Amino acid sequence: MIMAKDQKEKSGQTLESRRGFLKKLWIGLGFVALIEMAGLIVAYLRPKKQKPDAETLGRIITAGPADDFEKGSVTAFRRGQFYLIRLDDGGFMALSRKCTHLGCTVPWVASEKKFICPCHSSVFDINGAVLQSPAPRPLDVFAVMIENSIIKVDTNKKTKRSGFDKSQVVYL
Repeated sequence: MIMAKDQKEKSGQTLESRRGFLKKLWIGLGFVALIEMAGLIVAYLRPKKQKPDAETLGRIITAGPADDFEKGSVTAFRRGQFYLIRLDDGGFMALSRKCTHLGCTVPWVASEKKFICPCHSSVFDINGAVLQSPAPRPLDVFAVMIENSIIKVDTNKKTKRSGFDKSQVVYL
């Protein structure tokens, strides 16, 4: 009789120690899941750093003969991630396709003659100057070179600017 009672107590203690262990295990796994979830949320909210592609950035891109670009035209170059602009006075500029607000690709809307960001509605004129916020500054420019009437854009040299300046325009 006493042995049966001792055996029940031992069995109860074993059961209790198993329950305690499982309870601690579940609490530990809950904390691990909570930490993982927090990490996922932080990773989702943090903006991605885009790695420049060796084929698209960091090199000189030949746009073509100057005569191929009409005055007042905007030509997109996906390979170099820029727009080549030929102004009405015949000068050339190369503007980055990335909005200076959060880096969204900004399309040229020919009917309105403006760059309009689809993410937060920043608006830029043909020179890349900000017409409507939230963009804090004009579109960045790339260096343009003209050699024997051939337009070349150096995607190594992206320049941040505070406004439009005539020195940013290259002429034949």
